[in-house]
Amino acid sequence: MKYAEIETQKELKHLFRRSGDIINKVAFQDVDLSEFEEDVLRFYFSNCLFLGCKMTEKIRKHIEKENYLFPKLDVPYNIYPSRLYNKDDLYGEYETGNPASYEKTFDKRVYKHFIETGKESDSIKETLARRLHDHSITDALYDFLENYDEKKVVAVMGGHSLARNTEDYKTVVRLSKELTEKGYLMISGGGPGAMEATHVGAWFAGKSKEDLESAFEILDTAPVYKDKMWMDTAMRVIEKFPNSGEFESLGVPTWLYGHEPPTPFATKIAKYFANSVREDGLLTVAKGGIIYSPGSAGTIQEVFQEITQNHYLSFGYASPMIFMNKKFWTEETPVYAYIQDLISRGKLKNLILSVCDTVEEIENELIKFIS
Repeated sequence: MKYAEIETQKELKHLFRRSGDIINKVAFQDVDLSEFEEDVLRFYFSNCLFLGCKMTEKIRKHIEKENYLFPKLDVPYNIYPSRLYNKDDLYGEYETGNPASYEKTFDKRVYKHFIETGKESDSIKETLARRLHDHSITDALYDFLENYDEKKVVAVMGGHSLARNTEDYKTVVRLSKELTEKGYLMISGGGPGAMEATHVGAWFAGKSKEDLESAFEILDTAPVYKDKMWMDTAMRVIEKFPNSGEFESLGVPTWLYGHEPPTPFATKIAKYFANSVREDGLLTVAKGGIIYSPGSAGTIQEVFQEITQNHYLSFGYASPMIFMNKKFWTEETPVYAYIQDLISRGKLKNLILSVCDTVEEIENELIKFIS
């Protein structure tokens, strides 16, 4: 039997209203129970999970016998987040016009802690906290994805160093804008470069081409993430062109690459400690297809990870693998030609491959897949 999940005070009140005398197999995640002491004591709880919940001593004694209580640990992050992050969670302390204020943000504070305690920490408390955090993020991620047709969840992979003032960056932006407007959920690794372009496009869904061109003028002044104004120009664009709330996108970054700050243009951010979980999970949820913009080692690794999933039909069917920029993928980095050769020799099967240069070509490949 699946556990019901209670993640907000509103859900908690609703549970109390509709329950009989017994509450069984419910997971309470990061909920403050203390103000509902009288209600809690009315019920008999059995086989429930209490993850980082705030409670009085009376509540604790009442529920501890037949249930599982997981306490919070003393770390500078919530190990039981009940929802995905957003830019305000990660960058709420950032002050536009003051790039140095990034040092005060939650994102930076957690990254500093991550480095100080070790990327491969030898503290069992720290490693447990990270695993619990990442488990909660995965749970929140799948809750969010329930709102979308899985075959319309599309990822863009590509280099973190792709500059904002390049044509490839702007092609990704325009592509993502159009796909978001057509009901696709665009996802990426959530960092700079091609990843950021994905979320800029989704952010400008429903906005005019003139607004987008105006945003490009601002972003182009700090073309790469190593520029001290990279974050600041992003925040200026966000303030000038606020999100309507109608369109969303999902970024999946990691603190392993914390020196590359996640883009604030992603409306939902599933940030992980474990890059392996993040990497495989990102490819797994992109069941609508993956678009590969030019990149280096990381992007090439993602190509072959996705080939494995598609070759073995790990999730029941293969998804499109679309290589953007023919010259790059067939001449400069001839991965596409190599894969085609493996297919022709019977080494690979079930792959849906294409190589494209234009937004229209890419869109046609995605539409063909779901039609």
